[in-house]
Amino acid sequence: MNQLTRRGFLGLAGTAGAAGLTACAGTGSPGTGGGGSGSSNTIEFWSNHPGNSKTVEQQIITAFQKENPDLTVKLVDAGKNYEEVAQKFNAALAGGQQPDVIVVSDVTWFNFALNKQLTPLDELLASAGVDTGDYVDALYNDYTFDDGHFALPYSRSTPLFYYNKDLWQKAGLEDRGPKDWDEFKEWSEALKGAVGSDRFALELADGSNYLDWYFQNMAWGYGGAYSQEWTPTFSDPGTVKAGRFLQDLAKSGVVKFNATPEADFSAGLAACILQSTGSLGGISKDATFEVGTAFLPGTDNCPTGGAGVAVPASISDERKANAVKFAEFLTNAQNTVTFTQATGYMPVRKSAVELPEEVSYLEENPNAKTAIDQLPHTRSQDNARVLLPGGGARIGKALDQVAQGQDVAAVFAALDAESQQVFDNQIKSKL
Repeated sequence: MNQLTRRGFLGLAGTAGAAGLTACAGTGSPGTGGGGSGSSNTIEFWSNHPGNSKTVEQQIITAFQKENPDLTVKLVDAGKNYEEVAQKFNAALAGGQQPDVIVVSDVTWFNFALNKQLTPLDELLASAGVDTGDYVDALYNDYTFDDGHFALPYSRSTPLFYYNKDLWQKAGLEDRGPKDWDEFKEWSEALKGAVGSDRFALELADGSNYLDWYFQNMAWGYGGAYSQEWTPTFSDPGTVKAGRFLQDLAKSGVVKFNATPEADFSAGLAACILQSTGSLGGISKDATFEVGTAFLPGTDNCPTGGAGVAVPASISDERKANAVKFAEFLTNAQNTVTFTQATGYMPVRKSAVELPEEVSYLEENPNAKTAIDQLPHTRSQDNARVLLPGGGARIGKALDQVAQGQDVAAVFAALDAESQQVFDNQIKSKL
């Protein structure tokens, strides 16, 4: 797979730093770009179909239209990934038909909200009688800015630690994930022996494919972070220590970086990987061995992730009301169960885990329960990744440099300086 397909053109813009905001937030202004030209009884839903979910999305749409025969939902293929959806919306802001509901990821929603191109949903949800208290607090509050919520959680995920139980047994390890990264390092030689000389104990996504998301766990685990609020902290001793640990894993042949580690893992070519909960369905189907899942190494340092659904700011009030009606239906307790069981993402409603079909599903699929059990131990991501324009791609590029052997302290110092410049030039005056 071409590595650029995962981040799309936004990744290229992100590496340029200053270009990131333009790529992510659009050049149109609220009230322009053809936003009001859509039909009020047709809800256009732009999605990248997270977790190969097009079929289940259409199933939920059919149920919605049955309950609301006066409304039609048009499902639009808006891109292969979250960043391509953002690119398409960016183009619509400059002139063109805008959607009614759009998938926005952890790294794309904020710049649209900052530039007043998404609708704050609180009043619309209150008018529609939506009980927002039933959304999982950590997931709903991820979309908070300027005292408002700008999206509803939809295809939400965390990373999981996936491991090959057969290789774990062969290596003489307990049937569990490592307590922390130091313990994993202790296990690595046994895992290398179990998996074979031409294979790897651990595979990770590369910097073009969300290594920046997973590495937060390692940085937090060693006492570092990407930022404190808006202040970049890549040069913090803990972050540098984590970078050197990652580099040592690469130098010692423990870890391999590639675009699709889940494919190698499912084929038995790696003993373990870090991967999204949204990959659980595919891995469970494709693996030729018993798959184990565990919390990420460490304590209370798993990042949230995935995407929500938002409503553009410049469409008509009638379209906004219908959009919220559909977005709430798409993410209600019953439909989040339908969606997550089909994909591996996490239920976004508290009451969902109490539904009989979900209770029985989790009993039969303990790997799916791992993500739910881990949720109370997650934390929101650092601003430098998810709120700075191009942050994820910029960090991913730096991590590729670290993996290739460049000086960690120098790479991270440059990342601090570049991140600070992006904040000063593109964010600071708008807060």
